[in-house]
Amino acid sequence: MAIANQTVPDIGLIIIGDEILSGKREDRHFQQAKTVLAQRGMALSWVQILGDDPGRCEEALRRSFASKDLVFSFGGIGSTPDDHTRQAAARALGRPLVLHPEARECIALRCQESGQPLTAERLRMGEFPEGSEIVPNPYNRIPGFSVGSHYFLPGFPIMAWPMMEWVLDHHYQALFRSVAEVDRSMIVHELFEATVTPLLEEMTTAHPRLKIYSLPSAPVQSGEERVRRHLELGIKLNNVSAAEDSARLMAELDQAYQTLRQGVLALGGEIAQENQAQR
Repeated sequence: MAIANQTVPDIGLIIIGDEILSGKREDRHFQQAKTVLAQRGMALSWVQILGDDPGRCEEALRRSFASKDLVFSFGGIGSTPDDHTRQAAARALGRPLVLHPEARECIALRCQESGQPLTAERLRMGEFPEGSEIVPNPYNRIPGFSVGSHYFLPGFPIMAWPMMEWVLDHHYQALFRSVAEVDRSMIVHELFEATVTPLLEEMTTAHPRLKIYSLPSAPVQSGEERVRRHLELGIKLNNVSAAEDSARLMAELDQAYQTLRQGVLALGGEIAQENQAQR
């Protein structure tokens, strides 16, 4: 799939597997995906973790396909009875599952290399929703698949992570940026979140492209010290596309931060620390 323009889409992850929800396996895809995207100046917009429930997977994918998001789905594309992702994707799209000819060749070659028979069960791993394209697997040749801007990868990190990088580097290089996210924030004492909420609401309305946030912390005892109650208030900007005026947005972020800072002081807040980060 080639991108038609240079607008950065929202980017989401769907992580599938009962073993994640039960705690038998610890998810590693979320953190690695953040790293892979950040290396290319991109940032995640959402993450969803699902068990091996066919109906729930189908419902989630139907919503996701209806969006314009770039989505990576990890897990559930094998051939055992607890793997439902291929079938759920097909039902969500209203398409039949068909054996992809390139996938068949990859699976046959893998079987030849490993000395295993080419069985119907193994070929099932190459059955994808009609119209899919394959995502090559450098580890053992068994491919994933893509439909539009949705990419379905194995649950095994050793396979999935190189496949994700291949997708980004081959199809989305025009979207790469030097910075994924700019974040300016402050630590504020002597203000309750309810007191500053009207200011944050006004700023959110005035600056829809920016993300205005508040992270409250309750007072806690940390060793010999008592950490005071405080708020972390900040403004973020991420996934700036080439179609946007990044210099204008950066100037808007700086102006909005000054407005936030002045508002906090006017409300009687005590600014203890200010931070600026680029990721």
